[in-house]
Amino acid sequence: MRVLLTGAAGFIGSHIRHALDDAGDEVVPVDLMLAAAHGPGAAAPDGVRQVDVRDPDAVPALLTGVDVVCHQAAVVGAGVSAADAPAYASHNDLGTAVLLAAMADAGVRRLVLASSMVVYGEGRYRTVDSDYADPPPRRREDLDRGRFDHRDAATGEPLSWAPIEEDSPLRPRSLYAASKVAQENYACAWAAATGGTVTALRYHNVYGDGMPRDTPYSGVAAIFRSALAAGESPRVFEDGGQMRDFVHVRDIAAANVAAIHRAPPGFLPLNIASGTPISIHAVAEILARAAGGKAPVVTGEYRPGDVRHIVAGPEKAREVLDFGATITPDEGLAEFATAPLRSASGTGAPTWR
Repeated sequence: MRVLLTGAAGFIGSHIRHALDDAGDEVVPVDLMLAAAHGPGAAAPDGVRQVDVRDPDAVPALLTGVDVVCHQAAVVGAGVSAADAPAYASHNDLGTAVLLAAMADAGVRRLVLASSMVVYGEGRYRTVDSDYADPPPRRREDLDRGRFDHRDAATGEPLSWAPIEEDSPLRPRSLYAASKVAQENYACAWAAATGGTVTALRYHNVYGDGMPRDTPYSGVAAIFRSALAAGESPRVFEDGGQMRDFVHVRDIAAANVAAIHRAPPGFLPLNIASGTPISIHAVAEILARAAGGKAPVVTGEYRPGDVRHIVAGPEKAREVLDFGATITPDEGLAEFATAPLRSASGTGAPTWR
């Protein structure tokens, strides 16, 4: 199978490229090589073409003979300031729109799209009676008092987390999240207009070897690693009880290969997760122990826009793709504590032009 892989030199894209090679697929790897992801002046790896998917003159030539597009190219992270909005809209949304238009013209009707858990915004919650609850945003005065859990409006009792499913409402809370929702919407409309198929893989917290070093856009696992490497304690926000799903990048690559080799009809979003929830404090503890570093410090600090809990339900991916993660967070994070990271740190959000 001939696969156009965008973002092929990135953290996730490079793992997908290797997995596709191992599966015997023919890969057409492209990457813009943004300084935000690769560091200033980084050269494209061997075999990777340096192409901007926003360029309508450059993309059509990439699609010759292609059976499926695996679209990983994106500006990532939460968005540090409102000034980053044009970069997300340009690289993520305009780039996806240009790519989809070229696919329609070329007759390529299959897309595997890198999406994210951030499209959900908040996670899913239950009351003490096991009823689903839709809590309002946490109040600053509660956060200041160390009351970090969402509360049942009727009883005042803390709400517990529940796995979030693919049919949950999409409520983006960051610039990055808004751009990922827009990508999904463009892809869904494209599938309806062309009769194409789109499998949108909603990654949960991805980590693993080759992850970028600490930047304002890094994941928390990389930030904890950077603290340990500097001889410092990982600083854990809130009370450390925030629940997440950490999925290893090798499992992410395997999910993409599975999606590329199957074609569920229409537009289908799937959670890609380990299925083993873990607290942020436990993540810091595993990394510190495996690295032989200082124990984590629970700071009680908070960021007002942070999500308290978000945990995935991975059953649909298992049913549709026959995919299940094979690396547990305990195993994967212990390995990650000493795994090689990318030598060049990113520089922040790119310009949008």
